[in-house]
Amino acid sequence: MAGRIVVLISGSGSNMAALVEACRRRDLPGEVVAVVADRDCLGVDLAAGYDIETVKLEPVGFSSREEWSAALRDRVADFEPDLVVSAGFMRILSPVFVDAFTGRLINLHPSLLPAFPGAHAVRDALAAGAKETGTTVHFVDNEVDHGVIIAQERVPIEADDTEEALHERIKEREHELLPRVCRDLLKGKVRRPGADSDAG
Repeated sequence: MAGRIVVLISGSGSNMAALVEACRRRDLPGEVVAVVADRDCLGVDLAAGYDIETVKLEPVGFSSREEWSAALRDRVADFEPDLVVSAGFMRILSPVFVDAFTGRLINLHPSLLPAFPGAHAVRDALAAGAKETGTTVHFVDNEVDHGVIIAQERVPIEADDTEEALHERIKEREHELLPRVCRDLLKGKVRRPGADSDAG
C-alpha cells in the first residue's frame, strides 16, 4: 500500500515536484495526496497541473500563530498522511501542529545543520565565508531547524558563487535526497522519534 504524503510549500514547489515524479516512477512507494500552501505561489499551480489536491491556508484571518497552526493541523490530518513534508515552507509551526505529527513530520533545509539555521541559510553561508554547505532532511521538533537529522548532502561553495547560483546547486541535491529519505521512511528503514517503527 502506497504511503500518503502531504507536502507543505510556500514557493516554487520544485521539491514537491521531485517527490511526485519519484512516486510516478515507482522509486518511492507513496503518493503525494495533497499540497498545502500558506500563500499564493507557483507550487500551487504546479501541483494543480499534476492533478493533486491543493489547499491554501493563509495566517491572515487567524488571531494567532497557534490558532492558524491548529487549523493547519486539522486540514492536513484530513488527508490521513503517513508523511508530512515541509519543503520550502516559510512558516514556523506551533507545537499544536508539530506534536500531532510526531515521527511523520520532516523538514528540508538548505544547509548542513546545525550550521546556518533560519530563513537565509544560503546567504548566511556565503556571508560567513564557508567552504561548503549543503542540505539536511530532519525530523521537526519544537525548535526552529532542529530535530533529529536523517540525512545530509554536501555542496561545495565556489569562489564566485552568488546566492542564486548556490541555491540552485543545493536544490539539485535536494531533488535527489528528499525522495530517497521519504522512501526509507515509508519502508521503515529510519527510526522515527516518538513512534514505533511503522513501515507505510
